[in-house]
Amino acid sequence: MSLDEYVKREFKQVGTRVSRPDGVDKVTGRAMYGADATAPGMLTGRILRCPHAHARIKSFDISDALAVKGVKAIVTGDDFAVPEDDFIRDVQENCMARGKALYDGHAVAAVAATDAASAKAALKLIKVDYEILPHVTDVDEAMKPGAPVVQAGRVQENVPSGHSENVTAHFEFGHGDMAAGFAKADKIIERSFKTAATHQGYIEPHACLASVTSDGKADLWCCTQGQFNVRTLCAEIMGMEASQLRVTASEIGGGFGGKTTVFIEPVALMLSKKAGRPVKIVMTRDEVFRATGPTVSSSSDVKIGMTNDGRITAAEATLRYQGGAFPCGTTEFGCSSAFAAYDLEAVRTYGWSVLTNRPKEAAYRAPGAPMAVYAVESVVDELCLELGLDPLETRLKNAARKGTKSSYGPTFPDIGLVATLEAAKAHPHYTAPLEPGQGRGLSCGFWFNFGGNTCVSLNVNTDGTVGITEGNPDIGGSRASISLMAAEELGIPYDRIRTIVADTSSLGYNDVTDGSRVTFAVGLATIKAARDATRKMCARAAKIWGIDEEAVEWKDGAAVPAGPNAGKFPPMTLAEIAAVSAETGGPIAGHHEVNADGAGVSFGVHLCDVEVDRETGATKVLRYTIFQDAGKAVHPDYVEGQMQGGAVQGIGWALNEEYIYGTDGRLQNPTFLDYRVPVASDLPMIETVILEIPNPGHPYGVRGVGETPIVPPLAALSNAVSHATGIRMTELPMSPPRILKALGSS
Repeated sequence: MSLDEYVKREFKQVGTRVSRPDGVDKVTGRAMYGADATAPGMLTGRILRCPHAHARIKSFDISDALAVKGVKAIVTGDDFAVPEDDFIRDVQENCMARGKALYDGHAVAAVAATDAASAKAALKLIKVDYEILPHVTDVDEAMKPGAPVVQAGRVQENVPSGHSENVTAHFEFGHGDMAAGFAKADKIIERSFKTAATHQGYIEPHACLASVTSDGKADLWCCTQGQFNVRTLCAEIMGMEASQLRVTASEIGGGFGGKTTVFIEPVALMLSKKAGRPVKIVMTRDEVFRATGPTVSSSSDVKIGMTNDGRITAAEATLRYQGGAFPCGTTEFGCSSAFAAYDLEAVRTYGWSVLTNRPKEAAYRAPGAPMAVYAVESVVDELCLELGLDPLETRLKNAARKGTKSSYGPTFPDIGLVATLEAAKAHPHYTAPLEPGQGRGLSCGFWFNFGGNTCVSLNVNTDGTVGITEGNPDIGGSRASISLMAAEELGIPYDRIRTIVADTSSLGYNDVTDGSRVTFAVGLATIKAARDATRKMCARAAKIWGIDEEAVEWKDGAAVPAGPNAGKFPPMTLAEIAAVSAETGGPIAGHHEVNADGAGVSFGVHLCDVEVDRETGATKVLRYTIFQDAGKAVHPDYVEGQMQGGAVQGIGWALNEEYIYGTDGRLQNPTFLDYRVPVASDLPMIETVILEIPNPGHPYGVRGVGETPIVPPLAALSNAVSHATGIRMTELPMSPPRILKALGSS
């Protein structure tokens, strides 16, 4: 059996609720976040942003700004070389416009000065001559022939004719005979839906400190979900060798996918290079909203056929996603996720990626999936209502399970969807009575999960403690989870292990903390590194005992003879072996590097009850329960927190959150005063039910859990509101004005 494969075992430490290793530092203020970094001689960086939705930059005049006392450097897009790679060029041009500003808030110049006041004064003196161009911010309008073209020449070869140049990519997934499938249906419903762009809403704004020395070497400290990715992107943009740039990740005050790329880091590096001094940039909240990536907004059509007894005979969806002014990377995920929860003989999903004059999209927890599943689950719910069917039983009848050919191609191994549905069916929430004006909604959810490049180093100290070095910022409790898995494997107490996040010069390459990959992939590498260390410790014990290495095994935190023929020696604990390591061969360490696969997909089911005030249009969430397959909950508190956090963000997305653009193409609500996120008083206590259907691709059965919880809430809330009002809602968010309008027109 492969080391990667699941082996059933009784856990002693994995699955316990140990204290978080970074908790004290964070609650006492000792933890270092992005804006906490300082350096001698540090300058303050500020960025000038375009006030227009679309404009050609005709010329700059920076002479007056350079004359401001304290100003040490000014950069524009002309200071950056033009990368050959399309993706890198898009990243660079999103960080600093070249030739054209493509959205309200697009960076066009930056200043480094000795203090913030001088930098702000200099920004006001930079003169930019703009030629204002036509703009488009709506995805459907952007697709029409004759729409203002955001970027010419970005259309892929597979895009059919008949659309504007803003349509850059087309995707198609599915199998089966669609016409025959729809012909078998007793009821067919076809609906169109729209969702607004929403921001991840992290509390900590983007911040970084860059220092470029005269010999071309550079250091960068930043809040990020992946310091190795930051190094790759910045080195490419700056024309540096990767080894010459060291990136250190700070603690992170929220990311949720929004800190998986760069926005200000290359600008800070270029300012530092020109000024010859360290430069620190901290975004304002206005900048975060206007110039960092929200999720896509979408427009979609869904058509589903169903028999009178609840069998889905055919299902089709067309998804149109706008990812801002640069080619969208989430459409394919949305297409793959749309019908993943169902076992279908005939299914087809079409996707369109569209350019608009908006900020470049960034990932947001299961990017692309919530919008697609919202549309699909809404139509499934409506079919159940029309045919008088129980919505949960109907989903059980059609649920994907082991052996199902997924709507996007692969055949599923062991998965937990049926188990989550059955758990929801058995839960008292599902049959609890509702009052007049209240509604209950149900939705399934899905995410792929990823593995990827991972490197871990495990060092056994001479005092019997263990240090683990890994390369992924802790955004969801991974330090505790990694330490627990190492403790389990080594057989020593959790509090004898310390896990740290390395900079890019201290460890092999690690992919970004995204895709729900870290507990799975870094956990896998940690287990293998621990086993590497225990093999070496067994060899040390064998040397001390004078027996063959093969005659020693690791058990309960100690090396022991493998059997009676190996001799009678008392167990040698890790601490005892470590204490004499200098006499038996030197330091003891375990290492492992892997490009992990076998992450295992994840399913969840959400139930929610709401009450809609018909006079104000306000929706109150009364009760919310989450059922999700975690494979193995390494640290249940963190798993529950991920489930609850995703649900809360989905509630905000469904009920209030949206980017609102005026006719001038400018963002109208770039602060938390006008961009309404849920607060504690908006929410009930969210109940979680963790199921554990082991992932066969991980030795402990682990699945990622962080992204699936944001997928079902949009549909669950929409279905609940539709039941409470008697009106099918087809646009998100279901804000009070939108609900009042629907009630008034009913």
